[in-house]
Amino acid sequence: MKLFWNYLWQHRMGLVLFFLFGLVFAGVFSLYSLELEAIFYALLWCSLLACVLTGVDFVRFCARHRQLERIAKNSVLLADTLPRPLNQMEEDYQEILADLLRKNREILTQWQTQRSDSIDYYTTWVHQIKTPISAMRMMLQAQDTSENRQLLLELFRIEQYVEMVLSYFRLDSSSSDFVFREYPLDPIIRQAIRKYAPQFVGKRIQLIYEPTAESVLTDEKWLQFILEQLLSNAIKYTPKGTITIRVDAEKNLRITDTGIGIAPEDLPRVFEKGFTGYNGRADKKSTGLGLYLCKQAAQKLSHRIEIDSRVGVGTTVSLGLASVELQTE
Repeated sequence: MKLFWNYLWQHRMGLVLFFLFGLVFAGVFSLYSLELEAIFYALLWCSLLACVLTGVDFVRFCARHRQLERIAKNSVLLADTLPRPLNQMEEDYQEILADLLRKNREILTQWQTQRSDSIDYYTTWVHQIKTPISAMRMMLQAQDTSENRQLLLELFRIEQYVEMVLSYFRLDSSSSDFVFREYPLDPIIRQAIRKYAPQFVGKRIQLIYEPTAESVLTDEKWLQFILEQLLSNAIKYTPKGTITIRVDAEKNLRITDTGIGIAPEDLPRVFEKGFTGYNGRADKKSTGLGLYLCKQAAQKLSHRIEIDSRVGVGTTVSLGLASVELQTE
């Protein structure tokens, strides 16, 4: 019904003219004292003919409307299949639309080329920077001093930031970097723990881990990336105390720390890109990308990630690994 009223409103000038012409004929006939039956009879036939023609035109109007709706839902593929213009104005609009689409494609192609070049550059940069990082680590490990241990810790952080750059570009890329299989969960967790073992020791944080026999359908590399980022945050914001890792029967992995916690007003935004919150501003070193990348990676893996925290008590990050939507390769 709404479409019909839109059609009538679009042709309102024609309807107004039709009634005005009828009034003109009625006025002329009355001036010449002609019978009004002739007027009504002519108006009746004109009205019937107008209804038939309007019905046919309305059917064509509906067909064009449905065709344009399909194009609107898939404008990239159907933009070149617009209906033939019925008048000069429609033809002008279609020429403007075609020009805008052409310019949009040129800009999109240019953007994709620039993005591909950026990804290639940073990928090469990451692999090249790993060589001096490895060399510096070997030099620092040659002598076990407190100063060297501190420098090794800072070097580890540099390496983590380097890996984060590459992960950022890979996650935002349209190409697929995921290989889904059924993996035992325990080795993935242990590998992340071993990577951060020196930081546990350096800050004297107790680790409580209950081994699990669960297997998960996931991508091993990206799940380990998520776990490493979560462990990194837990260690960073836990001056002392414990970090606990548990997996329940529903394949919910929880990392609980006894750190400084997250302010209630910051909790809804912790997964936003670039958001650092009160803790990040106090730390002065937070990038606001770690949890954002975790959220993006978890969504691509069909894993659910949630955070619960209380200031001064600690934080619990829950990672739901029961992904029922994925299929094993």
